[in-house]
Amino acid sequence: MQSIILYEDAAARALEPFSLVRPVGEMRAGAVLVRERWEPLAHGAIAARIGAPHLATFDETGTPPVASELIAAGSILANARFAPALGTALEDADVFVADGRVAAVRLAAALDPLALADGSLALETLVTPRTRTAPLRGWWIDHAWDLVRHLPAMLAADIPALGASLSTRDPRQLDGVKLAGTHPVFIEDGAVVEPFVLLDAQQGPLLVRHGAHVQSFTRLVGPCYVGADSVVAGGRVAASAIGEQCRVHGEVSVSLFFGQANKAHDGFVGHSVIGRWANLGAGTTTSNLKNSYGPVRMWAEGAMTDTGMQFLGSLIGDHAKLAIGTLLVTGTVVGAGANVFDQAARSTVVPPFSWGGGAHSVFALEKFLEVAERVHARRGVPLTDGLRRALTLAHGQRWSV
Repeated sequence: MQSIILYEDAAARALEPFSLVRPVGEMRAGAVLVRERWEPLAHGAIAARIGAPHLATFDETGTPPVASELIAAGSILANARFAPALGTALEDADVFVADGRVAAVRLAAALDPLALADGSLALETLVTPRTRTAPLRGWWIDHAWDLVRHLPAMLAADIPALGASLSTRDPRQLDGVKLAGTHPVFIEDGAVVEPFVLLDAQQGPLLVRHGAHVQSFTRLVGPCYVGADSVVAGGRVAASAIGEQCRVHGEVSVSLFFGQANKAHDGFVGHSVIGRWANLGAGTTTSNLKNSYGPVRMWAEGAMTDTGMQFLGSLIGDHAKLAIGTLLVTGTVVGAGANVFDQAARSTVVPPFSWGGGAHSVFALEKFLEVAERVHARRGVPLTDGLRRALTLAHGQRWSV
């Protein structure tokens, strides 16, 4: 059993609009969480995490504890911004390199976690002379929009790896369901796929997890992942990952839902990331292509940045709420906990815990927590004291533009 500690460096802590309220290891990258990509390499649970102090009490199911004691020599310190490919194994080495960068280091000596507290320490500084180096396959998440950039490739690799370990049914035997293409299609036992659904595997594989319900008049276009207990209620969902307990309807393309989010009505979401517990009102639409067809600029770390991507929609943080008819221009960032209820977001950047779409007054903490508790209850997931504390501290550290 390998002892792996996930380390969020300064760049990881700047993956807004998600990192204010969520450890990077608990973000979905491709079909699974970043943490779930490292767990097989540990042959079990991740031993600990090191990240932003205000998220120390964050305690969703499976979240590792914060490292509080001396980290023993021989432990592996892994960069949480690296998402290993599923099926990867750690060789007997001291340094693990991906794309010429250090993704993880086996500690040659015990390390005080306080040395990592502010995220400024680079793993490269822990590499000692004459170390054994091994390659590691996967993807770097240097910016939040990389979750979109790498999504199709990650899903194409993830779905066959996950599907091979599941108990599934032959999609050709599903009553009234049509199948196109030759890529693998996995329908896990316990999933419901109604008649008049098209499973389009011409461009990539498909996986529908247990408890998920794909309703009639849905077209799933691979590579596509539908998580446990989610409902896809019609429309075209292509090259996307839908986390657990989501409600999705309409047109969705190359988009990632962390989980427990709602897009239950018509409207287009393309090349976007939707945080956990977010709700997109009926008719919410994201633009994912500029009229000039040029590269999209997006806000990151206090400045507008050229992403180099021609197609990029919106990054919508956890607990964000968008009213009916909300229109988001290309490259919009909506902060965690924001409540947008103008007809359109009037800026490409909506700060976290905002109230409204234009003036951006603050969503009062007490009211926000009251809403969050109601939203959690709808999915049967308690808002724990630890989560409440983390959200309270995040509210106090909200950023502005």
